[in-house]
Amino acid sequence: MKRLKSRILENRKLAEGIYKMTLETAANDFTAPGQFAMIEVPEKFLRRPISVSSYDDKKYVLIYKVVGDGTEKLSQMESGQEVESLTGLGNGYDVEAIPDGATLIGGGIGIPPMLGLAESLKEAGKSCKVILGFNTADEMFLVEDFGEFTEDVTIVTADGSYGQKGFVTDAFDTLDYACACGPLKMLEALDGKVREGQFSLEARMGCGFGACMGCSIHTKEGSKRVCKEGPVFGKEVLEWETL
Repeated sequence: MKRLKSRILENRKLAEGIYKMTLETAANDFTAPGQFAMIEVPEKFLRRPISVSSYDDKKYVLIYKVVGDGTEKLSQMESGQEVESLTGLGNGYDVEAIPDGATLIGGGIGIPPMLGLAESLKEAGKSCKVILGFNTADEMFLVEDFGEFTEDVTIVTADGSYGQKGFVTDAFDTLDYACACGPLKMLEALDGKVREGQFSLEARMGCGFGACMGCSIHTKEGSKRVCKEGPVFGKEVLEWETL
């Protein structure tokens, strides 16, 4: 974990309620796709947890959804302003454990970590397929970016306004291995159709580094903190009835 003060290079709207913030940094502690940062918001006591879609030694990118007053204030910040954050938080995706040809599944604001994972898999010499789920075509974002890392991208919209109509689970029968991030109901629905994989959970967090225990969940391996042992868990340890 590293505490940083970074300069905003870009903070722009990608789709309705979805924003992309690029932060300049001399260093960070990100080591795996699926990790997150705790971002300090003006006039707010608690930082906001936001997953990182990509990072390097000069910058990192956050893609977030405006869901309340805190993220609304974040969306109003401009290039040149500074943001304080805790970086390199959480347990990300284990790229080494992901087999070649695995499927990456993202729903809504769970899509950004999948972009970083697709990039990491390509760097590791592994191919992947991607399934992205949106409510409607007006909410789509990052779709073209995935084309840099894979030629196999399936788009599903709930209202059928683009791609296949339905939910991400309608895009396939069964999968041997999948990595997923999105709403809890989506992940639970995927559980019965995916034999093995890694799923990233969302949770309300106080500290972001395991001290407050506020994001603890019960798993088949006992109590785990989403911010510390997660947010990425092996699918086999999750107990859906307790989440």
